[in-house]
Amino acid sequence: MFELVHFSMNSALTANVYGLANITLGYFDMILAYLVAIVVSIIIALILRVPLMPSDRYSFDVSAIYPTPIIAIGILSLFLVLNYTFAFNGLLLAAIIGVCSALFVKYLFYYIFPAPIQEEDINE
Repeated sequence: MFELVHFSMNSALTANVYGLANITLGYFDMILAYLVAIVVSIIIALILRVPLMPSDRYSFDVSAIYPTPIIAIGILSLFLVLNYTFAFNGLLLAAIIGVCSALFVKYLFYYIFPAPIQEEDINE
């Protein structure tokens, strides 16, 4: 995670050198935004009754722990690398992305990424 923050900061600073962005984020702001996205996505997923852990260790079931915060971190990092922080140094954007990632995992995940065929399905 710290490598992602470092890469994002370097991208933002490079854009500032060329006058393409007006960003004043520091490392603390970015780490805080990532943590807000993770916490909000897990809480909203639990409110939507997504299970906390998958039913089986090697299953492809979605849960609140995985892939919900991973999707939130990925989308937030895309916005931060593009120097779009919206308001409150990216905290509001992180909360919005956390909510959207939980909704995505609950309602759209299996439409975009279908579950692989299981051995029981092949034998029938």
